Amino acid sequence: AAAAALGLLPLGKTQSPESLLDIAARKVAEKWPFQRVEERFERIPEPVQRRIVYWSFPRSEREICMYSSFNTGAEDPAAGSGCAAG
Repeated sequence: AAAAALGLLPLGKTQSPESLLDIAARKVAEKWPFQRVEERFERIPEPVQRRIVYWSFPRSEREICMYSSFNTGAEDPAAGSGCAAG
């Protein structure tokens, strides 16, 4: 309520802080492929595995297009991927 009164948040909207699990999983996913995490640690709790996998996938449409396009020898690298070049 105090943050909304100061104009930091829109009225009627509250924000909850990001969980420590999500912060840690995001940092792990940014640094290491999930396969390496699985190989390195014997036991990873299921909720932790799910969050690391979640954060391992690209977030922006540009990154999704870049990683999902297959280079089939076409001149346009985005050809055949369904993504607009640019």
